[in-house]
Parts: sequence; C-alpha cells; structure tokens
Amino acid sequence: MRRLLVAVAALAVAVTAVPAARADAPRYPVGGLPEAVANFFTSPDAVAGANDWNCEPSAGHTEPVILVHATTINLGTNWTRISPTLANEGHCVFAFNYGMGPLSFLGRVGGLTDVASSAEELDAFVDEVLAATGAEKVDLVGHSQGGMMPNHYLKRLGGADTVDDFVALAPTNHGTTQNGLVTIGENLGLLGLVNGFFDLVGLQGLKDQEAGSDFQEALFADGDTVPGVDYTVIATRLDTVVTPYTNSFLDGENVTNIELQDQCPDSPVGHTGVAFDGPTIQNILNALGPDDPDFQPECADYGPDF
Repeated sequence: MRRLLVAVAALAVAVTAVPAARADAPRYPVGGLPEAVANFFTSPDAVAGANDWNCEPSAGHTEPVILVHATTINLGTNWTRISPTLANEGHCVFAFNYGMGPLSFLGRVGGLTDVASSAEELDAFVDEVLAATGAEKVDLVGHSQGGMMPNHYLKRLGGADTVDDFVALAPTNHGTTQNGLVTIGENLGLLGLVNGFFDLVGLQGLKDQEAGSDFQEALFADGDTVPGVDYTVIATRLDTVVTPYTNSFLDGENVTNIELQDQCPDSPVGHTGVAFDGPTIQNILNALGPDDPDFQPECADYGPDF
C-alpha cells in the first residue's frame, strides 16, 4: 500500500508539472506555404513566434535571432516555418519589414529600395531588439536579399560589434545574372536603360543585386567578411534566382559554406523553397546552437523546388 501511495503521489506531481512547463514554453503553430500565401495578404507584418518583446534570452540561447526577409515579400510570408520553429526551440525571435517603396502594395512587397538604406533599417531594428532584451549581441538569419543586405550593415555600419552568428539562405552575395538576363542586357547595351527605370520607380534593390553592380563591387571590394562574426551560407544547386548559385558563397576563415545537395543529393529544393526546407532548418539550428562542423541533417521533409 505504501508503494502504491508513493507511486500515485509521484504521478500526481508529474501530471501537475506538465502544464506549468508548457505555460513557460508556449508552442507556436508551425506553418508552411499555404500560411505563407495567406499571410502575404492578411498578415504581412506578423508571424507566429516572432516579436514577443517580453522575451528574455535564456542561458542556452543568449542572442536574440533577427529574421531578414527576401525581395518582393514580407516577414509574414517568409517566416511561417522558420520563425515558430526557432521560437519553439527556445530562441527569442524577431522580424521586421524593410525596403518598402511606392510599389510595395500597402506594405506587402519589401526589399525594393536601395540596399544601403535597407541596411540602415536593420541597424535601427537591431538597436530596438538589444534594448528590449538586454542582450549584448544578436544572431541574424536572412533569405535571398535578406542574406546579402546585412553584409552592408556588418561592413559599413559597425554591425560586426553587435552580431554573433549570421546564417544566410540562398543569399544574393556577389549578385545574380538572373539566368543570364543581366549579361544579355549588358551585351545589348540595354542594362543601363533597365537600371534607369529601376531608379525611376523605386526598385533600386533589384539593381543593387545584379552581378557586377556598383553596389556589389563596392561592398565586397575589401573582402567578403569581417572579424568577429561567424558566417553560415546555405545554398542550393537548383537555385534559378541566384545564378550562378555559387555566387551565394563567401570566402573567409570564419565562413561555413553549405551546398544542400552535398548533404542530401536527392534534395529538389529551390531558391524560395529553402525557407520551408527540413535540412535547411536543421542546419540553421546547428549553426545557432552546437555548431557541430560534422553536422549532417536528416534528408527528408524537403522544401519546394522553386
């Protein structure tokens, strides 16, 4: 009888402890592409898991994570899977919209204005996050332009002092030829005309991401990286937006370049798909956590092929 009473008491303690633990660590719903499409229209400036301004960094995750979205979308669209996943793992997650211009469709289409100005928006947002959380540094996770633009913040705005880890997903580092369109336009003498149009309608962000652009040449003229920041670049061989896809990679002693098909040869994931890709997310968690150089993700749960 005594053993039975002890067992019942232990079970009661365990049962009552579970709700308390869950209350301290809320589980956010992890979305995917359907939620991303819906959020473009209905929730462009909010996504599950992000922007809890009362979040306190834990001993295991001392740096808040700031998510930096891609060109022509917004935080609500880009981060439906990654934001709640990181938050559920105990990270304080924050996200913002940047690069909004005249063609931004009421704050839904971001990353349009010049990259240097967008980096200044990142600078201001980092200050807000540091002030709210009391942290000394942040980690950055960016997609496409969001994986390239922070380089200007790090190299030209003093951001290296406030960033620990920078994880870039299919970034437009070193620009893109857009499957040769930039090269064709240059050879035909039309690129200047196109770029003039971009300037006229507030699409300098597109011009700045062209391979060989003045912005790209100036940004990386003194090297790809800065000391004090750990860089992880995750790229897909099947990228049809950043072309050649190897332009995503950075050169430096503090860089880990990951080609997803080297880890998972059957991966079909494309440029957009990396934001919804299981192996990509596993690599992000490793980069922000144990940072195991021999890490191998489970090759399953792939993102879409576009």
